Amino acid sequence: MVSLAVAGCSAGGAPDSSAEGDAAVTVTLNWVPYGEHAPLYYGVERGFFEEEGIDLTIQPGNGSGNTVQQVAQRNTDFGWSDTPPLANGISAGMPVRSVGVFLQTGPSSVEFFADQGITEPADLVGKTVGGTPGDAMYGTFPAWLELNGVDPAEVNVVNVDAAGKIAALIEGKVDAIQGFHHDQAPTIENQSGEEVDALPFADFGMNLLGTGLVANEAMIQEDPELVAAMVRATSRSFLEAADNQEAAVKAMAASAEQAPEESVLSAQLAATIELLNLEEAPVPGTNTEEQWTDTLTFLSENTDFDGAVTPAEYWDGTFGEDQ
Repeated sequence: MVSLAVAGCSAGGAPDSSAEGDAAVTVTLNWVPYGEHAPLYYGVERGFFEEEGIDLTIQPGNGSGNTVQQVAQRNTDFGWSDTPPLANGISAGMPVRSVGVFLQTGPSSVEFFADQGITEPADLVGKTVGGTPGDAMYGTFPAWLELNGVDPAEVNVVNVDAAGKIAALIEGKVDAIQGFHHDQAPTIENQSGEEVDALPFADFGMNLLGTGLVANEAMIQEDPELVAAMVRATSRSFLEAADNQEAAVKAMAASAEQAPEESVLSAQLAATIELLNLEEAPVPGTNTEEQWTDTLTFLSENTDFDGAVTPAEYWDGTFGEDQ
C-alpha cells in the first residue's frame, strides 16, 4: 500500500484518505464515458487500484482542455486528456504534466459514411467537413491536408459544436466530420444503421500522441508515490482489459453513468486496444522522448502552438515501465 498524507483535495492539498486507509482519488475523463475508458472501470472492479492504496472515483469530463484546467486548479487529482490540448495548456502556463500517454497512436480522423467512396485525403476535395474550433483536429487538419498534397482551400470546413457533429453527419448537413474514430464511428453506426469509414490522420503521415494521465506539478512533487501507484494501476488495468475485453465492457456498463450500450462500448474498446500499440509499447503509459519530440515539433510547425519543443516541459518520464 502507498502511504499518503491526509488533506482536503478540494482545498488544494493531497487526496483524502478513506475509512479503509486507501486514498480517495478522483480522475476526470476527457469526455463523458465511452469505450476507451472501460479499462479504468475494469480496474476498479477488479481491485487493481485498491491494491495500490487508491479508492478511485471516475468523473465525466467536458473536453480535454477543460480537464487539463481542472487538474491545474486542483479540482481533480488526475485528468485523462488528449496530448495537444495538454501541450497548449502547459505552454499557457498551467502547472501540469503528462505522467504517461496511453494511446500511442492518435485517434484523430475524418469520418464519413462508407457510401461516400472516400479512400484518401484527395477525395475530400469539394466536400464539406464539420469541425470544432479550438480542438486539436481542427487546428491540425489544414496541415494534414497539405501533408497529403491537398490544398486546404479546396475543402470546405464548417464550424460545428462538438456535441452536434454526429447529428450533423447523420442529418446530411456535412459530408464528413473531424473526430476520434475509435469513439464516434461505432456511435454513428449504432444511431444511423449505416457503415462508417474513416481516414485516420496517423495512417496518412501525421501521428500525434493521444490520451493519457495528467497530474498537477504540485502533486508530482508532493506525492510521487501516489502518482507512481496511479500509473501502475492504470497500466495494469489496460493490459488486463486488452485480454478480457468482454469483462471490461460489462464492468463499465454496470458502473458508468451516461455510457453507450454494450455493443457500442465493445467496438470502441476494441479500437482503443489497437491504438495502444502493445507490440511496441508492452507497458501502456510508457513513452519515449522521440515520441514527444515528434508530436511537439509537428504542433509547433503546423499549428498555433508556440511552446518549446522540450519533452521534459510537458511529460514526466519517471513514471512508467520501471516503476
